[in-house]
Amino acid sequence: MIYDIAILGAGASGLMAASFLKDRSVCIIDSNSYIGAKIKVSGGAKCNITNKYMNSSYYLGDQDLIQSTLKNFSQKELLNFLNQNSIYPKLDEKIVKGTFFCASSKDVNDMFKKLTYHCKYKLNTNILDIEYKDNLFKIITSKGSIIAKKVIVATGGLSYSSLGASDIGYKIAQKFGHTIKRCDPALVGFTVQKDQFWFKKLSGLSLDVAIKVDNKTIEGKMLFTHKGCSGPAILTSSLYWSRGSFSIDFSPYKNSYLPKRFRQAIKEISNFDIHNYTMSPAGTFGFSKAEVTKGGVATNEISKTFESKLQKNLYFIGEVLDITGQLGGYNFQWCFSSAVTCAKVI
Repeated sequence: MIYDIAILGAGASGLMAASFLKDRSVCIIDSNSYIGAKIKVSGGAKCNITNKYMNSSYYLGDQDLIQSTLKNFSQKELLNFLNQNSIYPKLDEKIVKGTFFCASSKDVNDMFKKLTYHCKYKLNTNILDIEYKDNLFKIITSKGSIIAKKVIVATGGLSYSSLGASDIGYKIAQKFGHTIKRCDPALVGFTVQKDQFWFKKLSGLSLDVAIKVDNKTIEGKMLFTHKGCSGPAILTSSLYWSRGSFSIDFSPYKNSYLPKRFRQAIKEISNFDIHNYTMSPAGTFGFSKAEVTKGGVATNEISKTFESKLQKNLYFIGEVLDITGQLGGYNFQWCFSSAVTCAKVI
């Protein structure tokens, strides 16, 4: 059989694209034994699906492409889409301002199962290679070959290797001549150097902070850990940090509360500036702990419909691209918006 479209990846972007391709023959290929593996674990299994405050400034990457894509399928349109499918996300700002959570991640995956009933699934299937000949793609997998007229690469990034994450999307892009921007863990905690070993003594303690990194100011909770630091403010800061130092204001508000443990710890540090503490992380907790991957397929080689400029009928959507959002539902929104933009054109 020759499929109209083969979608590589049964994550958020792949499933959303398939949902908008009901009148076409679609094959979805994924290495996992079930769909929506990352959706399942997101937001503490409640899926932090989008954010009330949505524009390109919350993303790292091609601002024009981000802006046009969010306009094509906004967070309001996503919420309407979910409501129409009996999912009613609620605003929950305990972790990140403006974040919408679903009642359960399972509800989202169940919705996609219903919306993709027309698709042929090839699960527990690894993609080994892809060829293009006579206007057709031949996808070589661990369970045989699949032929398709068009291919959508929705394979995600390198984060969450425990959920089957791999570099296959980047390898496919490179095979067709695409540039891959350096991939790094993002939305991830920092390990610390000797100067911050005092962080470890405060493991488990959380504070409201304001972090200045790469001309951005990130406000939110910082969590001290036995490895270094984490928490929402740190995770978002990791998106903009590449190397070198950034500064932390440990008392950003007039009514900031500084716990006794913290006050005692900083007494031992000479010339401690509570409003402008500078640190240079040793590194991050790595891809295994990262929520997303920063970097990916270069967007200047992709059209605004997400078709490759180097190979016709080949598309790249979602996290595989060099576009990454902050913590708080932004990356799911990007996956969904890029998927809908792509699928509507196809």
